[in-house]
This record gives sequence, C-alpha cells and structure tokens, in this order.
Amino acid sequence: MIILDSDILIEIYDKESKVGEAAYRKITESGDTFCITAINLHEVMYGLLKYAKPSGYLMQLPVLAYTMEDAILAAKLEFDTEKRGKRLSRTDAMIAAISINNNAKLYTNDKKHFVGIGKLALF
Repeated sequence: MIILDSDILIEIYDKESKVGEAAYRKITESGDTFCITAINLHEVMYGLLKYAKPSGYLMQLPVLAYTMEDAILAAKLEFDTEKRGKRLSRTDAMIAAISINNNAKLYTNDKKHFVGIGKLALF
C-alpha cells in the first residue's frame, strides 16, 4: 500500500504539473493500492477551500484514520527527533505514524521532512 503525501496530491490535482503527471504514472505503474491519511485530507482540503474549489476526486480516495496507536507512535517520533536536535512537524509525525502502523510506503517529494525515521518506508 502507498500513502500519498499532501505534496504529491497537490501536484496530481494541478492539471498543468509535469511533476503530478510523473507521480500519477509512477503510482499507477506500481500496481500497488494507494490511499491518503485523514491528516493529508485535512491539509489538502484546507488548501482547496482557501485557494481553489474543493474537488470531488479528493473525496473518492480511500482514507486511513488517525488511531490511538498512531497518536502514541507520532508522539514518540516527534519526541525522539527533537531529542536528536532535529525538528519533525506534528502533522508529519502523524502521517509517518499512520504509514508505519499500516506497513505502508509514504510517497512524498518532501523526503527531508521524514529523514531519520528509521521504520518509515518511502516510495
């Protein structure tokens, strides 16, 4: 399973984006299932409400919920990263935890946000 990060979703929904075209092709050619997290849904929906019109396509994607287990792991990831003198945003910690707990690969162009999270598989 592949989880699409917000930056990938934004590129895919931008009909003029070559990055989005390449991302969509990479996902479909992988043959793997893909979804988003409730956190990504929030981030992208907020952006669409603020800068564009919400898209019905977004609502058709499977969405993984943020569970108690995800919350516990996200807090640990954020704390451990901070202890090492680095910063992991709260939403990125939440997305990483959902990915890890669902044994999914995270597809993002913002790999630097997720560096140092050992168990996280990136696509």
